[in-house]
Amino acid sequence: MTYTVGAKGQVVIPKELRDQFDIKPGDEVSFWDCEDHVGLRVVRDPGTLKGRFRGLGLSEDLEAEHRAERQREARY
Repeated sequence: MTYTVGAKGQVVIPKELRDQFDIKPGDEVSFWDCEDHVGLRVVRDPGTLKGRFRGLGLSEDLEAEHRAERQREARY
């Protein structure tokens, strides 16, 4: 698929790709540099972050870092 960039820098996302990735009018997309091409991704609303990082042990890691920092400070 090859499309021409318009005077305002706009290009049409082919219908097949819009359907495949569920891209609707008004959706927000992000672009980034991928060396020899441009990446595009639809920005999806993550909703709430509550519970999103559950089970990763982040709280335990943070507590361990704080304990280690307090021990280092206590030595001085």
